[in-house]
Amino acid sequence: MQTVAQALANLERITNEPLFVELGKRFGEAGFELSLVGGPVRDAFLGRKAPDLDFTTDARPDDIIKVLKGFVDAHWDIGREFGTIGARVGNDQIEITTYRADKYEPESRKPEVAFGNDLNEDLFRRDFTINSMALRLPSKTFVDPFNGLQDLLAGVIRTPGKPEDSFSDDPLRMMRGARFASQLGFEIEPATFDAMVAMAARIEIISAERVRDEIVKLMLGENPRKGLTALVDSGLAELVLPELPALRLEVDEHHHHKDVYEHTLTVVEQAIDYEKNYGLEGDFVLRFAALLHDCGKPKTRRLEPGGGVSFHQHDLVGSRLAKKRMQALKFDNETIRAVGRLIELHLRFFGYGDQGWSDSAVRRYVRDAEDLLERLHALTRADVTTRNKRKADRLSFAYDDLENRIAALREQEELDSLRPDLSGEEIMAILDLKPSPEVGEARAFLMELRLEEGSIGPEAAKERLLAWWSSR
Repeated sequence: MQTVAQALANLERITNEPLFVELGKRFGEAGFELSLVGGPVRDAFLGRKAPDLDFTTDARPDDIIKVLKGFVDAHWDIGREFGTIGARVGNDQIEITTYRADKYEPESRKPEVAFGNDLNEDLFRRDFTINSMALRLPSKTFVDPFNGLQDLLAGVIRTPGKPEDSFSDDPLRMMRGARFASQLGFEIEPATFDAMVAMAARIEIISAERVRDEIVKLMLGENPRKGLTALVDSGLAELVLPELPALRLEVDEHHHHKDVYEHTLTVVEQAIDYEKNYGLEGDFVLRFAALLHDCGKPKTRRLEPGGGVSFHQHDLVGSRLAKKRMQALKFDNETIRAVGRLIELHLRFFGYGDQGWSDSAVRRYVRDAEDLLERLHALTRADVTTRNKRKADRLSFAYDDLENRIAALREQEELDSLRPDLSGEEIMAILDLKPSPEVGEARAFLMELRLEEGSIGPEAAKERLLAWWSSR
């Protein structure tokens, strides 16, 4: 965290750039106010550059377009209904939004848009005090009516007004609070958190797409555990991601199994630690698969004779549950496929060190993982949370061995693009077939041969194919 003086100096430096100078001048000459607001101001105090440049003004959308005309390279008004005009100036993208005073009606999924005329009122309607700071342009006057800087320095997430009013106006702000806890590592102020608990049910009026986007941002934060804990403890997770609080299974009196919920949060943290080893920094698919990898355990939990607990096929059940939840949250098909497949495969490795795998089993491991192999490496390693150092070391050494064997096989054969030694066209020519199910059967036979024995070459494959065909 920068000092106040450093942050103000940073803001001064940023707003000396031609973009800010010209925008401030243009709006001022047109008789309108303009302020840099929200994330860029907050991030200046955090010593980092905001990815977006957000401005607020008393000008209405049509007036904003008139002021920008002749200065920006392009503009778009897809957010005009909500008072937002986007524009591109060189390499910078900006959004300028008319002061807002809108809110949600009790049962509405969309806010009732109302424009305002006062900067302080606009700041008051924002989600949290740390996002309710502004810098007026061109005067460069720092505006902080709700002590956002004080909360930023203290690491506190608090609403500008009564949290009940704020969350009633826009219930998604409750999830944003959890998201900022993840991104910034801040604590949610008690009264604000109490309101999240009391009003959690309000989240149900928010569209699945907006909820999904907040979950993605939370998972990509630097400290997802903080955000996830806030979701679970507030009751929000029960409504938007119920598979997570369901992991808080009753622990048997003899502690014959781990606390699945705490284990899961640890796996998420460890998966993030492994990202850099596999070139996966900030990988949502890996992180979300880590979060839901054991979500099948509550449905498969069985008490065994002697007091033990089993979770047979929780990998397959969990994969189905994760896909269903992601579909409900409107994730794209490719992300759903990837997360579901990782969960399905996350137990495949365990037992490798005890039994030893044939080359065929290693090939199948690579073939089944396909483009997810690096993520599967990271997830499998992250899933080891035992405090028994000997056991942890044994599993780590075993996975090292598996990765070494994969690397060795890669040098010997095209392991990343496993295919039969004969193409479909060659199969049809050899067996005198036209496109038919028989061609698929022949290809499946050759694929099994490839997995079991590696590449044997076209001639040997032809001989084996003819022998197989004649024996049918």
